[in-house]
Amino acid sequence: MTGRRWIAPTFDPGAQYADGMEEARARELLARERERIEHALGIGIGEGALESDQNVEPGDEDSESLYQDEYDSGRAEDLRAELAAVERAESRLEAGTYGLSIQSGEPIPDGRLEARPTAELTIEEQERLERS
Repeated sequence: MTGRRWIAPTFDPGAQYADGMEEARARELLARERERIEHALGIGIGEGALESDQNVEPGDEDSESLYQDEYDSGRAEDLRAELAAVERAESRLEAGTYGLSIQSGEPIPDGRLEARPTAELTIEEQERLERS
């Protein structure tokens, strides 16, 4: 091996994943998803209650408050799970496996990744999982 030297790979914003998703586009989608979730977590869930305090009947205050607390807690839990999915997708992006099913290794279509950037399975695999 005379005259040749190894050159380390560098970040390529045009690198493609799965069936054509560019790395830069994948990063953009994941950043947007992260921002949406972090914004929802930071706003303080429940600030947009359907009824104002003026419309609450005197005996309803405790039950409304309890319901809202339970709703907020469940919504925050859902958002934390979505944030964990973003973090897993970001890890796959760094590892070069973003856009590939974590189950089969099959490519996840770009349309699915555009709609759900954190998708871990193909639509068929997701449907099978939900049926079982």
